[in-house]
Amino acid sequence: MANSTEPQKPQNTKKNKKKGATLDTFYGAKIQNTEQIEDNIKENAPKPSKGNGNSPQTYEEFESEMTKKMEAFWEEKLEILQKKFTHLQNRYDETEKENQALKARIRQLEDNDRVKEQELIKQSQNTKKLEENIKYLTDKVIDLENRGRRDNLRIIGLPEKPEINTKLDMVIQDIIKENCPEILEQGGNTATDRAHRTPSTLNPQKTTPRNVIAKFQSYQTKEKILQEARKRQFRYKGMPIRVTQDLASSTLNDRKAWNMIFRKARELGLQPRISYPAKLTIYFQGKVWAFNKIEDLQLFAKKRPELCGKFDTENQRARNT
Repeated sequence: MANSTEPQKPQNTKKNKKKGATLDTFYGAKIQNTEQIEDNIKENAPKPSKGNGNSPQTYEEFESEMTKKMEAFWEEKLEILQKKFTHLQNRYDETEKENQALKARIRQLEDNDRVKEQELIKQSQNTKKLEENIKYLTDKVIDLENRGRRDNLRIIGLPEKPEINTKLDMVIQDIIKENCPEILEQGGNTATDRAHRTPSTLNPQKTTPRNVIAKFQSYQTKEKILQEARKRQFRYKGMPIRVTQDLASSTLNDRKAWNMIFRKARELGLQPRISYPAKLTIYFQGKVWAFNKIEDLQLFAKKRPELCGKFDTENQRARNT
């Protein structure tokens, strides 16, 4: 009987050899390094017997079989990687499309912002023009109202009594006789078209009497009375009253803003006067100076040592309080 030799198990001569590194895929699967696979092939390869040289499986067959397994293994992994790559490529294409859409949207928003900014500039310009027109028209209306009151006088401080309110026309004639009789002596027309209290309704909380508005038929007579009222204190039956030009309420408010400075200028001997519509004039260093705003007068005073600090209204109000 022929002696048969069993295939000897290949001895693992590389037990202490360092194992190969691992390759991580996108999804965590670990693949052995090619060098370790080749080492395993060599270690597990059948060794030829020392007898007759016959073995169940030759080294070439074993190597061919392992090569096929490796090819199948790598084809499977390559197919998985190809699918993943295709998936990532699709995701990239979708992301790129979204990116392009966002860029287009951003450009559109930027264009819209530029258009809106231009519209806003135009609206600001139109608003500025409208404000200028409104101011012009407001000043025009106030001027027309003041000119419509040019024949009027405002009497301040006349007692609020029934016997006076019912006979205002006669009371005005008595005021003229008492304070400027020369106008009557010169044959001036002192007749009035109408006279009334203002406002038309009585405010019970207001302790001071309402003003009286008198419209004269003659503008020249009204001016003469006004000139006399500027020279001295007018009275009615011994009671002090004040006679001024009747103006629009906004103009009167503008004139009232000069009151504190007007009194200070009078104390300093600057001969202050309020001219139409609400302009302050003073006589300083042999010249007449006119100011439309309080700030203009304060700036003027700061540059003159004689007037510096004399027209600081804020400090004056603080001292008064």
